[in-house]
Amino acid sequence: MLEAFQSSVKNIAKHVNDGSQKVDDVAEFYMKRVQTLGKKLNSHLFFDEKIIESEVERVKNLLKTQKNLPLAGVPVSLKDNLCTKGMPTTCGSKILENYIPPYDAEVVRRLKDAGALIFGKLNMDEFAMGSSNENSAYGPVKNPWDLSRVPGGSSGGSAAVVAADLAPCSLGSDTGGSIRQPAALCGVVGLKPTYGRVSRYGLVAYGSSLDQVGPFTRSVADSALLLQVLAGWDRRDSTSRNDAEIKSFDALNGQRKLKIGYVKEFDSDQLNPEIKAAMSQALEVYKSQGCEIVELSLPNIGYSIPTYYVVATAEASANLARFDGVRYGHRSTHHTTLNELYEASRSEGFGKEVKQRIMLGTFALSSGYYDAYYGSALRTREMIRQDFAKAFAKVDVIASPTSPTTAFKIGEKSNDPMSMYLSDIYTIATNLAGIPGISIPCGFDKAGLPMGLQLMSAAWNDQTLLDCALMYEEKTRGNGGWNEQNKPNLS
Repeated sequence: MLEAFQSSVKNIAKHVNDGSQKVDDVAEFYMKRVQTLGKKLNSHLFFDEKIIESEVERVKNLLKTQKNLPLAGVPVSLKDNLCTKGMPTTCGSKILENYIPPYDAEVVRRLKDAGALIFGKLNMDEFAMGSSNENSAYGPVKNPWDLSRVPGGSSGGSAAVVAADLAPCSLGSDTGGSIRQPAALCGVVGLKPTYGRVSRYGLVAYGSSLDQVGPFTRSVADSALLLQVLAGWDRRDSTSRNDAEIKSFDALNGQRKLKIGYVKEFDSDQLNPEIKAAMSQALEVYKSQGCEIVELSLPNIGYSIPTYYVVATAEASANLARFDGVRYGHRSTHHTTLNELYEASRSEGFGKEVKQRIMLGTFALSSGYYDAYYGSALRTREMIRQDFAKAFAKVDVIASPTSPTTAFKIGEKSNDPMSMYLSDIYTIATNLAGIPGISIPCGFDKAGLPMGLQLMSAAWNDQTLLDCALMYEEKTRGNGGWNEQNKPNLS
């Protein structure tokens, strides 16, 4: 019999494959948790019991013809910017309200082939633009550890459902920290793979050179298993890598003696003292296991925030131009000309934060300003990438805080966009450089709120990253990454 917080992705798949657990029972258990807690968290934008029932039948039929499915009967909830055939994909925006794609994203197809149950669509910052999940057109998601606080963003729903065990795992997207930051604030594992490791086909684009799909889980081993399923070349995504030598990511080794770098520029005034202390303790954990700690400098890391907000908004300006009220999504009735249709549909459909970023990106790309802003940002991005390349010539992994603070109150930073943007100060550079990063839980502050440790490795060294994360998890949280002390009280 299933119990809350006790079932890992691996164990569910194992028991469904060997017949000791029925797919129906797994689905029923998690359906009841969504029905009981989903509204309290405002985590779901779409959840339909009839579709869940059809998913159960699909997996049962699959089990009749295939053995040892890696995700047999595992419920996987999806951030609502991943296209799902027959289910709405709104991106948390009114402009895509009731839009139902005619196809599945590549990662959704891979999940289905692996035997997973597609278990609803999750709330998010509109078009993945935000760090708190307060920018959703459908209201903010609430943090399971404290319902008055944010879960982080933009994948806030994806982090919250795993933290509250409304699903054993979920998928999100990470453009500047949108998997890792909410994972830290909700006390779960969040993995952003190397750019190109996982197909972006069917992910509604925000910043095309930055976006990456990745999993939320409660353990490193489960994240590795999800990555094994998701990774690989896709002919429909020209940025995905055709790599015949991809390792089996779930064959983890937590006994490696690694060189771990700590960046001196990360000791900033914005860093919460309790998180700084937790970082020092984490490095001591690695030292105790024979790892060498090396102090590093990333001279251009301070330019990450302005570089990101030029590159990302410029790409968003181009990507979101397709939402014009003509082909799909919201169409305004307040127009007499085609230009008025465009203007009215976009004004009514997009929220404030999305409009701000579109305008910023359009300005950065405009004639006379392109070289000064977008061109300069691309050159600075390359400098940041080179800084990381030099650092990884000296170390295997870089450790840092994931977020400068723990979860803040809903509404606390709504009128302070700079403070909100600085929530991603430690995560943005990873996307600019195209390298993998993971956030793993590293304790709680005095208020009982989770803190996150971020680890980064060189591009395509996702295996090393996972090995390093497992080493810390096994030493501090036990094999499996979860215990009675590490779960929120939602009663």
